[in-house]
Amino acid sequence: MKKLLSKISVFFLKLLLFILIITIAWVALYKFVNPPVTPLMLIRFFDKESGQRLIKADWKNYEDISNYMKIAVIASEDQQFPLHEGFDLRSIEEAIDGKLEGERLRGASTISQQTAKNIFLWPSRSWVRKGIEAYFTVLIEKIWGKKRILEVYLNVIETGDGIYGVDEAGEIYFGRSAKNLDEVDAALIAAILPDPRGMSAVKPSEYVLRRQQWIREQIGNLGGTSYLKNIE
Repeated sequence: MKKLLSKISVFFLKLLLFILIITIAWVALYKFVNPPVTPLMLIRFFDKESGQRLIKADWKNYEDISNYMKIAVIASEDQQFPLHEGFDLRSIEEAIDGKLEGERLRGASTISQQTAKNIFLWPSRSWVRKGIEAYFTVLIEKIWGKKRILEVYLNVIETGDGIYGVDEAGEIYFGRSAKNLDEVDAALIAAILPDPRGMSAVKPSEYVLRRQQWIREQIGNLGGTSYLKNIE
């Protein structure tokens, strides 16, 4: 019996080591190689009826994306992005406190967490997936760094029905590349990110316009694009 338990323990230790090596190598590869597709892209693609499938995405390097677009998503999604190590503990505590007080559970995911989920995982709300997401978040923070995380995020984030990345969004919605997006356009794209298939940047609702205005105010509160100097 002891020999059997020992063999089982050795097997699981080897399996764990194998998984660690594979996942670390996977993350390290994407530090230098742009992800060709994400699980969400494939899920959306195969959800479509035959003849209506599309994935519109055009990768742009960090330097070829407007600073207004970078600061807009930070102001909108994760204002502590340059400062935390993958997790905004204060936002997590506030979300938990709100839930305990009977409020709907608010999202507290950072840009790092969203990027880890988009690149390596499937969309779901299970605790198992959240746990794996946390693991990948730690890896990309340590291996990629903030600049690469933000670059990947801005290129793979869903920005419309079959549309991914801020460059495609800029071209389709405003006729501008990611590099030429101004603060108004960037804030409008950021405003629809919570529901990019249900909200429109072309015909924005009053709610979207209010979000756009709020994002612009937050950009000002952060000190504008100069806040990006904290990203390395």
